[in-house]
Formats: sequence, C-alpha cells, structure tokens
Amino acid sequence: MTICIVDTSAFCNVLDIPGKNQDRDKARAELRSLIDENAGLLLPLAAVYETGRHISQLGDGRRRRATAKRFVEQVSLALSGEAPWAPTPLPAPLDLAAWLVEFPNAATRGQSLADLSIIKLWQQQCDLHRGRRVMIWTYDSEDLSGYDRPAGPRPRRSIL
Repeated sequence: MTICIVDTSAFCNVLDIPGKNQDRDKARAELRSLIDENAGLLLPLAAVYETGRHISQLGDGRRRRATAKRFVEQVSLALSGEAPWAPTPLPAPLDLAAWLVEFPNAATRGQSLADLSIIKLWQQQCDLHRGRRVMIWTYDSEDLSGYDRPAGPRPRRSIL
C-alpha cells in the first residue's frame, strides 16, 4: 500500500480552485487511481491552510464564497473520516521547535515552512512504513516532487 501525502497543488486541482486548477483532470484521474489501489491519503494541515489562503485571494466574491463552501465541505468530510484522505494532526510542540531551528536554512533555499512541514511528515511516514512506498503528491515541480520513496522489502524483525 502506498502512503500518499497530498500537497496543496494536488488538493487545489482536485477541488478545482480557480487559478490553481490547471491539472484538474489529471489530478482527479490520479485520485481515482490512488483510491483504487487503496493508498493511504494524508492531508497535511499545511495544505489545508495554504488552500484556504488561495481561496481567500480569489477576486470574484461569489466565486470565492462558492469555492470556500466546497473546500469546507471536503475538509469537514476528511475530519469525519468520510473523505478519501485523512487530516494529519497538529505537530507536537517539540517537533515544531525542531522545524523552526531548520527553517532559516530551508528559507535560504527558498523553501516555505509549510513545505518543510510536509517534508517532515514524509520523513515520519517513511520511518513508520519502512516497506511501503511513501510519496508527496504534488504538481509543484521544484520543492516537493522528488519525495517519492519506492516500496522495498520490509525489514526483518529479530526474534530476540
């Protein structure tokens, strides 16, 4: 089973956010494939916050409201366990403190704190699911597209 972390760019395309939906048809087809393969889909809070920001910046008030309602419906379904993806919890304070220590170097590379948090989630999922594919589903060609660890042999557990 694949563990798939949904980035803002993928979430915006699936939700058909105006101006952020250039890969909408591709994203919806990929979502269907991921659901069919029974992938575990994780929706990071960073993607939820960033998507909400994109919606709030839409120029047309009616479109902004309609899009916001669709967004709220989908995030609410995720919170209730009825969506194909599950929201991730808030980071522990110690984890956030560690991310903040790393952030100046990440920012120097042009990486946002949101992207850093998604990378940290990817690393955590790699540690938790050693034999599974763990990927970040993104249409962001620069920052997150390379985070795709293929499935490999599961490590053997020692009997002793």
